[in-house]
Amino acid sequence: MRTFAILPVKTFAKAKQRLDEGLDIGTRRVIAQAMYCDVLVALRRAKRIDEILVVTADDHAAQVAGGYGASVLIDHERGHNAAAAVGVLAACRASAGRALLVPGDCPLLDPVEVDELISRDPAPAVAIVPDRHGTGTNGLLLTPPDSLEPAFGPDSCARHQANAERDGTAAEVVEVSSLALDIDTPDDLEQLYVALESIHGRAAHTRGALRQLTRSRA
Repeated sequence: MRTFAILPVKTFAKAKQRLDEGLDIGTRRVIAQAMYCDVLVALRRAKRIDEILVVTADDHAAQVAGGYGASVLIDHERGHNAAAAVGVLAACRASAGRALLVPGDCPLLDPVEVDELISRDPAPAVAIVPDRHGTGTNGLLLTPPDSLEPAFGPDSCARHQANAERDGTAAEVVEVSSLALDIDTPDDLEQLYVALESIHGRAAHTRGALRQLTRSRA
């Protein structure tokens, strides 16, 4: 079964506005780009991913995607769910049997855990990967890709479960540790610093961006 990874990416100039009032737009852009690159690296290294679809309106994000062998779909900045839907439609048209939707701000993503998620047996039609708070959704594994309409945002973990139940679609919440931490707030950033101290071999681009940030603040 062919599995497509779908990665919606917001325009970098508009990204991470909640991250820290003390970070200027240039610094936020650098961090967002670094995290995006690390997610692309992880997806490319995952053996169970057959193709990566990046949905974006950002020219630089599109260029970077091509460098990692990803296909690019044009987005019109109508929001994360609309971008995810563009990717799902493309996956269906390409006869993909399964789609994994992930955000571009989970730099700790582990390709081994991606493969384990995809390889779960028996697998539900919908696997919902929660964030570290258990309220948001940081990943959706959909078999087939249109088995559930993406509904990301606050409290989306419960919403995805409720929508699947409403539609009579088998769904399961599956924790994936490397997808638990997405970076939106100063507290998320602090948690990332802590996590990086105990993790080796991942998030190289983000590590570099954070080292640059630390030096600039010294």
